[in-house]
Amino acid sequence: MVVNGNCVFNFLQWAEERKVKVFQKGERVVCGSKGVCVVEEITTLDIAGVDKKREYYILKPLYLSSSTVYIPVDTAEGSMRKVLAHEEAESLIRQIPEIPIIKTIYLRKRAREEAGRKETAVDARYFRIAEDQLYGELAVALDMSRENVESYINTSLQSV
Repeated sequence: MVVNGNCVFNFLQWAEERKVKVFQKGERVVCGSKGVCVVEEITTLDIAGVDKKREYYILKPLYLSSSTVYIPVDTAEGSMRKVLAHEEAESLIRQIPEIPIIKTIYLRKRAREEAGRKETAVDARYFRIAEDQLYGELAVALDMSRENVESYINTSLQSV
């Protein structure tokens, strides 16, 4: 895998442009470290100490089924965005070899393996977190199971 700074900047700029202020019930969104979530409800909360007039998105993470996330509608723009469209997901997959952080971690891991050493725990942890987030969103965007995403990426990149 290969990486370049402009590609990451372009992706972050693109992600920023995809933020939408209003999401609909049933819509799939990406919400911070929770990954892909379904908007279960848009309502006020009847909880002590919470403004009874303030509306919240009630989100259910797809891959953390026991969690529920409450995001105020008026501040959601900074923490939620729409899931990639199918075409955008395909485009992102083609760009993976050019994303700097992925290239750096991949090359470090390979160099350590060639030297007979394991990858560092920190590298493994952050790579796994990034991979989980990416695979979760790509699975939704490409309408496939999360378990099939890695092989789909590998097959797609072999044909590039």
